[in-house]
Amino acid sequence: MLALTQTAGYGRRGRGWEQQTGDFAGSLLFRPDAPPEHWGQLSFIVALTLASALDEILPEDKITLKWPNDVLLDGAKCAGILLESLGSVLSIGVGVNIVTAPEGLPYKVARLVDHAPSPPAPEKLADRLDHHFWTFYRLWQVQGFAPIRDAWLARAVGLHENIIVRLPNDELSGVFDGLDETGALVLRSPAGRRTIAAGEVFFAPTGN
Repeated sequence: MLALTQTAGYGRRGRGWEQQTGDFAGSLLFRPDAPPEHWGQLSFIVALTLASALDEILPEDKITLKWPNDVLLDGAKCAGILLESLGSVLSIGVGVNIVTAPEGLPYKVARLVDHAPSPPAPEKLADRLDHHFWTFYRLWQVQGFAPIRDAWLARAVGLHENIIVRLPNDELSGVFDGLDETGALVLRSPAGRRTIAAGEVFFAPTGN
């Protein structure tokens, strides 16, 4: 389902997601052929889907990925992903800033029109996302999460660098050491290694 306008979009934890005419907002509802405990891995598939589609219209190496589900363009967020379980059905929501970018956010944002000579219409982007999604989905079905994890890590921003992970009631710091076999972030610190299933990543100050 593709929406050409959206008035009440939202992202993780119910945060608002703005989408104007000319931007992309789409949702896919389907029943993944996998146990529900593996459905979270599809967020990495969707991130790779977006990256592959945007590679077709942007200069090389512009797109990076930020755990758990942000797509960055020159280090600024240009797309968001939201997975929601609706019983036996999974809803995958995707928003992409094509012609506008929201203001007043605590992080940098980007829009495609400032980087692509001819940014795609939402309908065209939907076609490319559909193609790449099912390609990665079939790979996941046949070979499991390992090749998806490797492809995602190849684009990961902050890998092997100091990061801060904010949890609902805690804040952790350490080195982003990769993903485990489920997609959880692996954090290495003097206290040891810890896997984190959900949280918000911020990059630690590097100093002078």
